[in-house]
Amino acid sequence: MTEDRDAQTPDESASEITEFMMPGQVNNLGHVFGGVVLSMVDHAAAITAMRHARQPCVTVSISQVDFKEPIYSGEVVTCRARVHYVGRTSMGIGVRVVAENPITGHRRETNDCYMTFVAIDEDSRPAPVPGLKLITDEDKERFEDGKRRRESREALERELAND
Repeated sequence: MTEDRDAQTPDESASEITEFMMPGQVNNLGHVFGGVVLSMVDHAAAITAMRHARQPCVTVSISQVDFKEPIYSGEVVTCRARVHYVGRTSMGIGVRVVAENPITGHRRETNDCYMTFVAIDEDSRPAPVPGLKLITDEDKERFEDGKRRRESREALERELAND
C-alpha cells in the first residue's frame, strides 16, 4: 500500500455500469458476444481506477475472465467494479457481472473478471496512486488475494523471461 494520507476505501471508488442487451449484440446462438461484456467490464474498471487514482489510468492486463453463463438479448447487464489491491502505480480491479431478466427480476452472476490498471502522468509514465483503506474483513481478504495474484504474475513473468 502507498501512504495512508491519500488512502481511500474501495467503496469510495466503486462503480457500476448497466446496459440493456439488444439483438445486435448477440452471436448465432443468441448469446451476447464476450467482447460486448468485456467492453462493459473494461469501462467499469477504468472508471473505478480513475476514481481511485484521480488521474488517467490505462488497462495493463486482464488476468482472469470467467464466463459462467450466457447472457441473452433482452437482459439487463450490470458490471460492478471495485479496487481490490493497490501497488505503487497499479491497481487490481475486480468486476462482477450480473444479468437480469427485467420482466421477472431474476438475477444471476454470469462473469467475474480481474484486471490491472496503471495510473499515468502527463508524460504517459506510470504515476503513484493513493493507498487503500482496508476496513472490512472482506476488503482485507481481497487485498491479500490481489497481492498473491501480483506475486504469481511477476513470478511467471520472470520464469518465462528465463526460457
